[in-house]
Amino acid sequence: MSEPALGFRSLDLVDPATFVDNDVHGFWRDVRAENPVYWHPATDNNPGFWVVSRYADVQALYHDAALSSERGNVLDVVLRGNDSAGGSMLAVTDGPSHRKLRNLMFSAFTPRALAEVVTNVQLRSTELVSAVVGAGCFDFAAEVAEQIPMNTICDLLSVPSADRRDLLRWNKMALSSDRADSSDLDALSARNEILLYFVELAEERRRKPGDDVISMLASAEVDGVALTVEEIAVNCYSLILGGDETSRISAICAVLALIENPDQWDALRTGAVDVDSAVEEVLRWATPGMHVARTARTGFAIHGHRVEAGDIVTLWNISANNDESVFHQPRRFTLSRSPNKHLSFGHGPHYCLGAFLGRAELRALLTALTTQVTRMELCGKPRPIYSNFVSGYDTLPVRFEMSR
Repeated sequence: MSEPALGFRSLDLVDPATFVDNDVHGFWRDVRAENPVYWHPATDNNPGFWVVSRYADVQALYHDAALSSERGNVLDVVLRGNDSAGGSMLAVTDGPSHRKLRNLMFSAFTPRALAEVVTNVQLRSTELVSAVVGAGCFDFAAEVAEQIPMNTICDLLSVPSADRRDLLRWNKMALSSDRADSSDLDALSARNEILLYFVELAEERRRKPGDDVISMLASAEVDGVALTVEEIAVNCYSLILGGDETSRISAICAVLALIENPDQWDALRTGAVDVDSAVEEVLRWATPGMHVARTARTGFAIHGHRVEAGDIVTLWNISANNDESVFHQPRRFTLSRSPNKHLSFGHGPHYCLGAFLGRAELRALLTALTTQVTRMELCGKPRPIYSNFVSGYDTLPVRFEMSR
């Protein structure tokens, strides 16, 4: 395997603390310049893997049939072996099976199907922001950001209100933690809790279907065969995980970035910048899902390196979204940035099913802020998330004010 070039400062991309204790954007800038593709060495506990950092390469490999998602699509899973949901969960299914399952689920995520959901998102965002304006210091993560995406996805799935707090708690542990010393066992336990919960809910909806996504999946067939309750559960797990993490973390990063860049807040608040443009820059800036993992089906060459069949290949969105060859001054938060073809929702066949809904949630939040808040300021230090997959903050102490 190719070792990093002389002078290249490698970081352990498996260790969650790496992304809190280091200047990761400086690291990725060096990687793109010196070793855009390199082999991350194995450790005592994990095998090695390829790291791909430049936008053009990451975008191209999202489409490449030489790579498979079925062994897993995040490092924590694929480094341990095969994903047990491979071939059943949309995110870790390829080829014809993926297309059929995606077509089945996509019907619930079209703009027309989500019209009422988006209206509820707008109302919920307005109410949540209104409740904290002028209330002194509060945790934006807990009081606002956590309440919008989880409740939205739970509305789609008709998850009882009494169960949503537990789902949020498990979800926050599944791929990240607010502690540097959290264990893999904590994350695995949280994932199992979510899956067991949705197995029970799928069984219930199969007996008594309603007007929700779980009931739709419970009554659907692929090639004349009904989905098992386990297949329904893993896809609900995927929706909860993706639908909550991306929007929650993006919302937290949005408010922090607007506070740290008052000129951009003024431009957004006064209408000098379009809200839709602002949404795209928030998604690029936050890049909540730092990477995706794939496994090589066959050997191929990239930048003079030979990737062998069976090798793990990681595509780093956080680096691609800050590639200077694509984004001018990428570490400058610029709400009017155009074009802004970020990869925060992925690309190609596995492009995020909930992208429209994720954008709608951010749009609703930014609109609620601009219409109800004049001044935002930090009143404490944000607490970072410890994860090698999601990037952001777990808390954000702030104060919102409205001039009368």
